[in-house]
Amino acid sequence: MLFTKVFYEDREIQNERLELTDKGSLYFLGSNLTLRNCTIISKVSARNLFICEGTRFIDCSFEVKQELKNHQDWVFASLKGCRFNGRLTGCDFGRWPGYSKGWEGGAIEDCDFTEARLDACRFMGCDTRTLRFPKWPCFTILDPIRRAPELRSVKWPGLFGGVVIDNLHTQPPATVALTKYAPAVAKKLETTAEELKAVIEKFDFIVY
Repeated sequence: MLFTKVFYEDREIQNERLELTDKGSLYFLGSNLTLRNCTIISKVSARNLFICEGTRFIDCSFEVKQELKNHQDWVFASLKGCRFNGRLTGCDFGRWPGYSKGWEGGAIEDCDFTEARLDACRFMGCDTRTLRFPKWPCFTILDPIRRAPELRSVKWPGLFGGVVIDNLHTQPPATVALTKYAPAVAKKLETTAEELKAVIEKFDFIVY
């Protein structure tokens, strides 16, 4: 299949609506692009969407109409005051030192994910106090690497302890938050969302 390449770069766009919805197109956001007070509608897979180094999103709204899976390009962008709606799985945000060329431009602050469904998403090198995370059935472990010993001190249902908690030390050092979607986790790891919640409630550093 021959794709049409659509570039947004080397300019500032304000108060516009960008519709990234054509399955036959590859969308490139950046480099040296600033989007301010824009609404970005995404209805393509991660392989059709490229966020390049130096891209800045300020007070933008993202409406993810098709689940965005395993999209790490967010770490090349600076996100400030943005809102997210829709399903994102395996996505990373923020400042991840050494991830790849261009990581220096990555940042996230004052962003709102309360209307999004996040699963296996990580937040890197940022101040989580400025972020609003999605509520239950999503849950977010803050400072997961440092808190791993406390998390290992209790019994988790199903395979969650052995698969997730016992491997928190393998997360990148820059990881400051890890968000999961309880129904998806429960299905994979032989437990239920209710059993997970019963343990999650014991920790004040897990947001749900």
